[in-house]
Amino acid sequence: MSAGRQLVVEADGGSRGNPGPAGYGAVVRDAVTGQVLAERAAGIGRATNNVAEYGGLIAGLSAAAELAPASVEVRMDSKLVVEQMSGRWRVKHPAMRPLHAEAAALVRRLPSVAFTWIPRERNRDADRLANEAMDAAALGQRWRPGGDSGPADAADAWLVEHEPTASLSAEPAVAQLDPSRRPGWSAPSTAATTTLLLRHGQTLLSVEKRFSGTGDQPLTEVGRAQAASAAGRLATSGATAVVASPVRRARETAELVGAALGVEVALEAGLRETDFGAWEGHTFGEVGQGWPDEMAAWLADPDVPPPGGESFTATAERVREARDRVLASYAGQTVVLVSHVTPIKTLLRFALDAPPSALYRMHLDLACLSEVQWFPDGPAVVRSLNDTAHLTG
Repeated sequence: MSAGRQLVVEADGGSRGNPGPAGYGAVVRDAVTGQVLAERAAGIGRATNNVAEYGGLIAGLSAAAELAPASVEVRMDSKLVVEQMSGRWRVKHPAMRPLHAEAAALVRRLPSVAFTWIPRERNRDADRLANEAMDAAALGQRWRPGGDSGPADAADAWLVEHEPTASLSAEPAVAQLDPSRRPGWSAPSTAATTTLLLRHGQTLLSVEKRFSGTGDQPLTEVGRAQAASAAGRLATSGATAVVASPVRRARETAELVGAALGVEVALEAGLRETDFGAWEGHTFGEVGQGWPDEMAAWLADPDVPPPGGESFTATAERVREARDRVLASYAGQTVVLVSHVTPIKTLLRFALDAPPSALYRMHLDLACLSEVQWFPDGPAVVRSLNDTAHLTG
């Protein structure tokens, strides 16, 4: 699929009750040929029309961003969303602000985005997808490409309540009209590269639940024991390589794993933790008291970094590049990646095709393992997440 094309995003959302059972749909087209390039839809639980419409917008922008466009025109029949995103209307309702912030962050990542209001009758495809998603949700099922549906999984549900804290929490089902992008349960035609994602063991900052970014904290005795337990489990994993963040706590964990496997540890700078800048060593509560405005902006927008630090968007870009280097160097092998919370969550987010807000919806324990298979001819498959069986008993 060629990059740099002009795209049109048609997005819509609806609520049967306002608030009530809600869903959204989005279509991405080639602006010149009209060819449908992607469709997205999801039932989102109980929400208002406005929340659902923002859901459609965010889903459509996310799909468009994956196609590396030269420009995007967003067409919606929601006057509210079009005017707010165009900057002509203020975002007054607290429930809309995080959704607007998430959509605005996606807009900033695209080269050119314009918003156009269209009559409802010209937005039929997005409206159809939204209704298909709501119909599937009413049956306890999840929308799938082509209008089919299947058993819903609570872990996949995108539940949005009409409250000030409402935000997008999971990526919808995707229909990329590309035969190489098959569902995760389809039989692959090529061998996967398996990454065993290991979080480092305990440090003093993790005990006290403090921001721990690029600082070179050593493992505690408990942390070394956790790492040793993980190493013992991985000794029989079939892994042929260990790649680690160069930050001390990850490096110390990786050395124990490498010794158990009988391999040298390779360092990958892209796997280091996010740089939290001025917040390093502080608790969440301390940051909230000392930097209330900065923290609010950071939580609302992945493009915003902590003072003197690194944004989650910047982290994601280097993690993506590190992943690509690993997959190129160890194609078809099983590799242990020893890293930190944010890079591991980011890799899982990429594998799940989930939005940046998914970072806040995952929990990773110290020295936990997660497994992802990356297929060169299709989507990735997450086989496990936050596995700590080796730390018990």
